[in-house]
Amino acid sequence: MAQPPGPGAGERAGQAAGEPAAHPAAGGHPAHPAAGGHPAHPKTRSWTPPGPVDLGLTLGPLRRGPADPTFRITPGTVWRATRTPAGPATLRVALDGTAVCATAWGPGADWILDGLPELLGSADDPAAFVPRHRLVHASHRRRPGLRLTRTGLVLESLIPTVLEQKVTADEAYRAWRRLVRQYGEPAPGPGPIPGPGLYVMPDPRTWTLIPSWDWHKAGVDSKRSATIVRAARHAARLEEAAAMDLPAAAARLEAIPGIGPWTSAETLQRSNGAADAVTTGDLHLPGIIGYALAGNRDADDAAMLELLAPYAGQRHRAARLVLLAGATPPRRAPRMPRGDIGKL
Repeated sequence: MAQPPGPGAGERAGQAAGEPAAHPAAGGHPAHPAAGGHPAHPKTRSWTPPGPVDLGLTLGPLRRGPADPTFRITPGTVWRATRTPAGPATLRVALDGTAVCATAWGPGADWILDGLPELLGSADDPAAFVPRHRLVHASHRRRPGLRLTRTGLVLESLIPTVLEQKVTADEAYRAWRRLVRQYGEPAPGPGPIPGPGLYVMPDPRTWTLIPSWDWHKAGVDSKRSATIVRAARHAARLEEAAAMDLPAAAARLEAIPGIGPWTSAETLQRSNGAADAVTTGDLHLPGIIGYALAGNRDADDAAMLELLAPYAGQRHRAARLVLLAGATPPRRAPRMPRGDIGKL
C-alpha cells in the first residue's frame, strides 16, 4: 500500500519533538533506540522521478536472498537497512502516484535521503539504451520502470559478493544472514511487519575481528574470509571507488588480493550504477546470454562479450534484460550440490 505523501519534492521533515516512536499498528516494529539511547525519530522526503520507476526491479539487486536481514519487500513498499558514512540508517520507500515517498531513521537518515534519487536511478540514462535483439527489445518494452540503482556504498555490495564466490547462491545467502545477524546491529527505527526486524551489516572493524570458527560455522572458507578481512582493512580506500569512473573503480577494487573482475563488476553494478559493468568469469551467464541471443548455450566469455558489443556502454543493462526475459537453456546436468563446511 502506498505511504502517505511527505513534504514537497526534495523537502525533508523530522518527527515532532516528543512524538512517540512508531508502533506496530502503524506498519512497523517498535523503534530501536538511536545512538545515545534516544528514540529514533524519522525524517521524510518526497521525490518525483522524471519517468516511471519500478521499485522492485530497481532495488531488487540489493537483496541477497529472500530472507536478507538488511532488505525487505512488503506490498507497495521497499525497506532497506544500511550503514552510511554518517552511521546506520533504515529507509522505507513507497510510491504515491508518480511521487516516491521515503522515510528514514537513524544517524544516517539525512545521508540516505540525500541519495534517494540516485538510489532510484536518477543518474541512470535509460534513453541511451537501444535494443539490438528482438528478445532484448521485448524485455525492455515490458519493463519501462527498470532503472539501475546507485547506492554510493562499496563495502556493503562487495562483502556479500565475495561470499558468493564459487558457491551456490543458497550457501552465500545463508552465510550473509548468519554473519549480519550475529555481528551486525538492529536497524534504527521500526521494521516491516510481518517478519523479524531488519539488521545493519557490521562496520569494517567488526568484519576484521570475526574469529575463524565463526567464519567456519557460517560456511565461509578461509580464502573468502581473508578477502573480506583485507577489504575491510582498506574500507576507506575502497569506498572512494564509488566516485570513480568504471575502469578506475574496478582497478581500485581489484588491487585487493581475492577480488577479480567478476567480484568488481558485481559490486560496481550496485555501488556505482555502472551500466557497462558486464560480469565476466561467471559459471552460467555466458551460456544464458549465448543461448538467448544466438542459440549458443556453450558460449564462453569471449562469445558473450561479442554478442554484447553492440550495447557498449550499456552491456550490464542488456545482460540484465536478457536475464529478466527468462530465456535460459534447458538443464543438462543436476544442480550444483549444496555444501555446508560449517558442519564439518
